[in-house]
Amino acid sequence: MPPRRFAFGRTEDAIHPDTMRAALAEFLATAIFVFAAEGSVLSLGKMYKDTSTATGLLVVAVAHALALLAAVAVSYNISGGHVNPAVTFGALIGGRVSFVRAVYYWVAQLLGAIVASLLLRAATGGMRPLGFSLGPGVGEWHALLLEVVMTFGLVYTVYATAIDPKRGHMGTIAPLAIGFVLGANILTGGPFDGASMNPARAFGPALVGWRWNHHWVYWLGPFIGAGLAGLIYEFLIIPAEAPMAHQPLAPEDY
Repeated sequence: MPPRRFAFGRTEDAIHPDTMRAALAEFLATAIFVFAAEGSVLSLGKMYKDTSTATGLLVVAVAHALALLAAVAVSYNISGGHVNPAVTFGALIGGRVSFVRAVYYWVAQLLGAIVASLLLRAATGGMRPLGFSLGPGVGEWHALLLEVVMTFGLVYTVYATAIDPKRGHMGTIAPLAIGFVLGANILTGGPFDGASMNPARAFGPALVGWRWNHHWVYWLGPFIGAGLAGLIYEFLIIPAEAPMAHQPLAPEDY
């Protein structure tokens, strides 16, 4: 078996039809997720003046979990169902996706989040997406640590259910498990920093709504957490003698 290694990718991968299809799948899946997720926040604000209640938090968490479940499910067989630049980064660190394909995924995911936010603003009569902000009394470094820990749990779950070569039938419940851990993390971190765990999910609404306060937290935290999860699961959990798992349409990446 060849050693695990970071793969840059071949030049022809950049124009390969499979790469284009995978990027399109990531674009559409991310747009589906962000539209439903951010839309649930705006909808709650439309119905109630005070949305900072336990019921409101539960509604948003469930909406995010269901939206991510669907987004991962519809793109899983085409792109691997990342729907998140941090997940792509974790897979890149573990050598499960090439750098060339990762760049395509990142561009597609960010564009999907922007388009979803624009559509949401148009469909709601001009309501500005709220995006993410820190809760009262929450410092940037506390929020950063929270994002690191929550994203670590998310990406570790992705590795265990969708990437691990010994996952077996566990792969069939990957979208469900990934959606559940996202919803659980929102119940935990929502009151503190909104619980993003996804730079694209934070970037699209921030750009369209033009809300940039503490925005760096929602990039650095998820990337650190995802990188740690990729390194630990890939090199400490997966046995060295196990065969490398392949993404459905990316055998050329390994």
